[in-house]
Amino acid sequence: MSAAGNFIPCSLDAQLGSATLVSDSRNGKRMTEHIKKQLLEEIAKLEHELAHELPVEIKKAASLGDLSENAEYHMAKQRQVFVNARLGQVKKRMAELSLVNLANIPRDKIAFGSTITVFDTTKDEEIIYKLVTSEESDVSKGLISTTSPIGRGLIGKKVGDTAVVVTPNGKRELEILKLITIHDEVGA
Repeated sequence: MSAAGNFIPCSLDAQLGSATLVSDSRNGKRMTEHIKKQLLEEIAKLEHELAHELPVEIKKAASLGDLSENAEYHMAKQRQVFVNARLGQVKKRMAELSLVNLANIPRDKIAFGSTITVFDTTKDEEIIYKLVTSEESDVSKGLISTTSPIGRGLIGKKVGDTAVVVTPNGKRELEILKLITIHDEVGA
């Protein structure tokens, strides 16, 4: 399953920090294009499964006899419900992403798209994080979701601030050393 298959439903406002949503942002579309591509691929895959593969499975299972005791039939029907629900989530996410406007993301505070250098006093090390959407997150690469505990703790902070973050591994203190906002990266 693709990275988008690990989608956790949440509001886009939470994902972007203090950003507001409006339509037709050229920069927002450019920044979210690769995410949209992933979601479109997942939509195509789910629609194919829903329209072609599952009906065949259901028909095949139904031909086996008594539906009340037919495990294959019930599994295929459950999968159909799951695929329908996931398809709805992905289509909703596509609609949300088309509304991103970078003009509403702060230029002087940590928010979606920021690259942050922090000093983790708990681990006594310097770490670089980039705040991204949940679809893009990859902790091993320093890509942290804006909805993760670290992401939520950093949003709205400035250079010199200290964020106290409670993670599954315990409390961490992160001193913000350097901030590059999404505006700095796209040259806006």
